[in-house]
Amino acid sequence: MAMSKMSNRLEDSEFEDKVIHINRCAKVVKGGRRFSFAAIVVVGDKKGQVGVGLGKAGEVPEAIKKAGKQAKKNLMKVPLEGSTIPHEVLGHWGASQVLMKPAPEGTGIIASSSVRAILEVAGIQNILTKSLRRDNPHNVVRATLEALQKLRSFSEIAKGRGKTVAEII
Repeated sequence: MAMSKMSNRLEDSEFEDKVIHINRCAKVVKGGRRFSFAAIVVVGDKKGQVGVGLGKAGEVPEAIKKAGKQAKKNLMKVPLEGSTIPHEVLGHWGASQVLMKPAPEGTGIIASSSVRAILEVAGIQNILTKSLRRDNPHNVVRATLEALQKLRSFSEIAKGRGKTVAEII
């Protein structure tokens, strides 16, 4: 029993989480307004794993906790090429679009706050991004994840074409 608790704590400590957005929602009732909160949280290990979750609750800390749990359930692997991405990619979600381009060493993360949080916890250090069209945080986050899912490493592309990595590059 003690061993499972210990390993669970070690798993949690390797992940870093960041709150992207907190939304307050009001329901008007007979006695006044009832507030509830929705939080978008991103979780990652800075080695290519990233996940995003949405949590709703009556209190902000509770919503953040729920979102963090959901984010850990939705982890995905992102192919990295050093400290950047392998190729240019465009992600769509709703009316939002996110364009990502690989950048040379020393560029840093050039991105909006929502996209920056995701890229930082994924372990990407040099990238150029542009949020196109709408800036709704929910859709921008989903568009960023969709773009990261589209990424393929050079070895995957070479394997699909039946060639070597040197022939592609």
